Amino acid sequence: MIEIVLEDRCIRCAACVRACPTNVYEGEPGDLPVIARQDDCQTCFLCEAYCPVDALYVSPLNKPDRSLVRSELESHGLVGGFARDIGWARGHPPTAKSGI
Repeated sequence: MIEIVLEDRCIRCAACVRACPTNVYEGEPGDLPVIARQDDCQTCFLCEAYCPVDALYVSPLNKPDRSLVRSELESHGLVGGFARDIGWARGHPPTAKSGI
């Protein structure tokens, strides 16, 4: 479930708004995206994968986690971690980590 939009990292491109298949966000290019319908999040991680600056954290849990601490998420490499885990390096097309 989408948990955090890091305002200081966000470049307000609205990539997350466009990527979300369930319209969880409100916002347009130039605006900070707002998590408007968190309960509609399907935990697909598309918003996190498409964010060009790792400004989002999507939890693998299906309910909100009020105990999350930004500094802990960052120190453990969890902010933007999904994109890295699937081999989606910034500035490069997505590829699988299968070694094929």
